[in-house]
Amino acid sequence: MYLKGAPLPNPLPIGWGEGFFIKRTKPRTMKSHLSFVAALALGTLFSTGCKTETGAYAPVNATKFDLENRANFVLLDKATQRSVTSSGIQILPHTDGRLEVVANVRNRESRRIQVQANCEFKDEQGFTVDDTPWQTVILSENEQQSVRFVSMNDKAKKFTIRVRQAR
Repeated sequence: MYLKGAPLPNPLPIGWGEGFFIKRTKPRTMKSHLSFVAALALGTLFSTGCKTETGAYAPVNATKFDLENRANFVLLDKATQRSVTSSGIQILPHTDGRLEVVANVRNRESRRIQVQANCEFKDEQGFTVDDTPWQTVILSENEQQSVRFVSMNDKAKKFTIRVRQAR
C-alpha cells in the first residue's frame, strides 16, 4: 500500500495518478442528490405558475386546411396528388334546378391505378346540401376519364369533387 504523501512508484500502475490519493472532504450521498432534484422541481413549479383561462375560445387555424371550402377539385392523399390530376370541369345546370358536374380525371403515371371520387354539392354559403357516394375509377396508363355527378335537389350552387386512393 501507498501512504498519503509518500512518493509514487515510477512508472505508475495503470489508472493511478495524483488525484487518486486526494481524499474527498464530503462524501456523495443519495440524500444530497434527492434534495437537489426536489429543489429543482419546486423552482420549476413556482416559476411557471398556474394559470386558468375561462370563457370562449377563438377557432385555431380556421383557414389553414380549408382547401375543400375554396377549390372545386381536391386530392385527399399524397399518393393521389402524385398520380392524378384534373384537366377540366364542366358545370351543366338542369332545367329543374339540379346541378350536374363532369370532371376529367387523368392518370399522370405510366401504370394502372384505381381511385375513388365523390362530389359534395353545397349551397351558396358553402354548406353541404348533398353528398354523392364514392365512385371507383380505374385509370390505365396516362388515361383520362370523365366522371359525372348530379345533385339530388335544386339547392346545390357550388361543389367540391374529392378524389382519394381506392379502399
